[in-house]
Amino acid sequence: MENFVIYNPVKLHFGQGVVSKLGDVATNFGKKALIVMGRGSARSNGSFDQSYASLKAAGIEVVIYEGIRSNPIIEDVDQAAEMGRKEKADMVIAIGGGSVVDSAKIIAISIPAEHSGWDFVDGSKKPSKALPLISVLTLAATGSEMNAYAVVQHNKLKKKIGYGHQLLYPRHSFLDPEFTLGVPPDYTAYGIADLVAHSLEAWFGEGESSLTDRFIISIIQEAMDYGPDLLKNPNNYQLRAKIMYAATMALNGLTVHGKKSQDWGVHSIGHCLSVLWDIPHGASLTIAYPAWLELQKSRIPQRISELGKCIFQVSEPDKVIEMFSTFFSQMNCPVTLSQAGIKADDGAIGELLEVMRINKVGGIFHTLSDEDHRQLARSMR
Repeated sequence: MENFVIYNPVKLHFGQGVVSKLGDVATNFGKKALIVMGRGSARSNGSFDQSYASLKAAGIEVVIYEGIRSNPIIEDVDQAAEMGRKEKADMVIAIGGGSVVDSAKIIAISIPAEHSGWDFVDGSKKPSKALPLISVLTLAATGSEMNAYAVVQHNKLKKKIGYGHQLLYPRHSFLDPEFTLGVPPDYTAYGIADLVAHSLEAWFGEGESSLTDRFIISIIQEAMDYGPDLLKNPNNYQLRAKIMYAATMALNGLTVHGKKSQDWGVHSIGHCLSVLWDIPHGASLTIAYPAWLELQKSRIPQRISELGKCIFQVSEPDKVIEMFSTFFSQMNCPVTLSQAGIKADDGAIGELLEVMRINKVGGIFHTLSDEDHRQLARSMR
């Protein structure tokens, strides 16, 4: 087992009605908040109205940046940061899913810096301070509400990059499963796929930590036990709560203690699919994971076999891959590009290979060669 340090400074408020305390919490950080939101769901699911009411009751002035996309782009981040500077915001409040929280993280470090957030993302500059960040989550998926990582894309450069820094931790995160009741079936399924993918990438990280492996398996089992039921009963609060809790635990550090790291290779592939064809993040992962497992089955058969025995009670790598593909399909997630509506002809595959090259697609431990890229692209058709 590897040496490790546990540190997670996020105060998580979970359950029905918790956002009523948002205003009281916000008074600890100032008097004016920049609210960052997506393209409408926060207004329809009640999260904005309840958050605004709590902030207003506490005397917090707000300005709003609305329009973050499901695959967040740097232009929105920079525009929101400029608004925050102009309005002299004391804090940033993200109301939305992972794309909104990720964007708000980069916004929070960009407002004091007065330059493009991409300079942080690409590593050319390092942040020295950040505005306090509070998140109000409306989608169970990325786990961004309880970690120090964000992903944003630069369409002109055809890059989508993950970035991590301790300044990106939210100070507080409010998780009310009621706000996810209106999430449509496709994005509910994509969120479940995302939390499974986070868990799998932890499983295929490097290092032996048996208790951590048990955490990983339990999170995947929560998704597989309750995800299909949730799609059949989308208004069931208890099912929404189970999935929301599992998504947070899948990427808050719990699944890597005693290991060197997660691998992140599949996320790297999925980011390329999103950059090229704006495929929703979770859907990009269900396309990429079967192809990645197929590539790795002769390289790490024992690890795939151990996973299969824990989840499906089967050990043959081919069968394990088939059963994961079947699960994703049962959740109505695409497992090929064609199922996502992409005509993956030779021209499209060539473009994909170029974007994979630009983004230096590969895992932390399971590295990928140019020939691996070609095999992955063929498998994803």
